[in-house]
Parts: sequence; C-alpha cells; structure tokens
Amino acid sequence: MLQGLPPILDVGVATLILGSFPSPASLAAAHYYAHRQNQFWRLLGVLLEEPLSVVDYVEKQRLLLRHHIGVWDVYQQCLRQGALDAAIQSPAVNDFSRLRNEAPGLRRVCFNGQTAGKFAGWFQQQGYETWVLPSTSPAYTLAFESKLARWRAAGLGDPG
Repeated sequence: MLQGLPPILDVGVATLILGSFPSPASLAAAHYYAHRQNQFWRLLGVLLEEPLSVVDYVEKQRLLLRHHIGVWDVYQQCLRQGALDAAIQSPAVNDFSRLRNEAPGLRRVCFNGQTAGKFAGWFQQQGYETWVLPSTSPAYTLAFESKLARWRAAGLGDPG
C-alpha cells in the first residue's frame, strides 16, 4: 500500500483543496504536486499573485497558509501502478472529521479533479461550500487559461 502525504493545514485555513492521491513524483519528493508538468503551483501562483512555482516547498506551504488555503487528498492510502486516478485500487479515505478541530474556519472545499470531486456530496452534507474543478494534472489536457478561469470562479485568490 502506498501512503499519502500529511495535510497542509492550520487553524486559519478557510479553503481546502483536495486532490485524489499523490503522484509517484510527489511521493518521492514528499510534497504535493511535485511533478514538473502539473500546473497546480503555477495556477495557484497566478491566482494568489505569489511566486509559488519557483519557491521551495516550505515556502509554498507558508504562502498557502498565509492565504488561508490548505491542501490534502481524499485518499490516505491505496494501491496504484503509475500516476493515473483510474489506476487507484483499494483506497482508504482520509479522516475528515479532524477538520472541525484542526481548521475550524474552513468553509470552502475545492476538489482538484473529478476523482476527488466524488466526495463533494459528503462535504456539502457537513455544511461546506464545494467546487469540483478541472484537474491540474498534465493528463487533463484542458488549456491552462480555461483551468485558471474555472479555478478563479471558485473564489480562489479571494480573501478568506
């Protein structure tokens, strides 16, 4: 079984971005969205007007938290060959009940792609605003500007 990464989370997080499960590159680097072709850091850098694509991982985390944004995945562990979500087998879901204590100001959950987005209903039932957004993965070939517009429409980059 592959083990996921710990969340980027603190008590100030108002928006949580959930992916499905880290890619092999992310697991090897021990940080989210480490694959150089993944557009996550570039996209959020534009939305937040921060140099996220060029700073180190510690600084990426600090800047996200300064903007009240957390990052995690829906699965804590799974079996998978390669990086595609379609190859995920035997997944175990993360314990989201901890969010009430660890991120009491959380009000919006954004899902990075359709696989993570399957959990939107559960989060809506918990009272969170949800957005299922286009995946930043290089496997999802929607143009960057189109992805950016959809992520901007979800309010990312807005205060709190």
